[in-house]
Amino acid sequence: MTVGCVLLLVVGGALLWLPFHTQYALDDWKTDLRAQGAPARALVHDRGSKRGGTSTTMHVRYELSGRTYTREVACFEVCRSVGDEMRIWVNRGDPGDFVTDFDQLSGHRGRLQGGLGAVGFGILVVAVPLTLSRVPFGRWLPRRTPPQPSTPRARDGAAFTSRSKHKRGGR
Repeated sequence: MTVGCVLLLVVGGALLWLPFHTQYALDDWKTDLRAQGAPARALVHDRGSKRGGTSTTMHVRYELSGRTYTREVACFEVCRSVGDEMRIWVNRGDPGDFVTDFDQLSGHRGRLQGGLGAVGFGILVVAVPLTLSRVPFGRWLPRRTPPQPSTPRARDGAAFTSRSKHKRGGR
């Protein structure tokens, strides 16, 4: 049971780490595309919503090396209107891969990793208390017992009795 709890912690942590790692890799890829990609102009020719209007996507058209390409760009922070033109930098090895002038990569990248990160967080919410319940804190950190009140002893080891004018107990 303890090994299973620890494995849940490891799996949950790895799944939670995945979207952060992916985002750092995508940020590096944006920088590389801007530096080494072929500059082009893209025209927004359509905008659409998927899944009941919760996800908006721009459809752009651009030309590179005499060929015309049409690709999607997810609308996260910026969503241009139909007819707007934007500057893009296209991957020379894969013309469907580009970055926009507002730092959005083509397609819908990182959604799967984001979902896996949410699953990892859920696993951690369950695994951390389970793992902590398996730790034998009582054995490793024993409770302190409060000091017992000591009765004063006479020199010969007999218990001390006080001499009082008041008798204990009643008649």
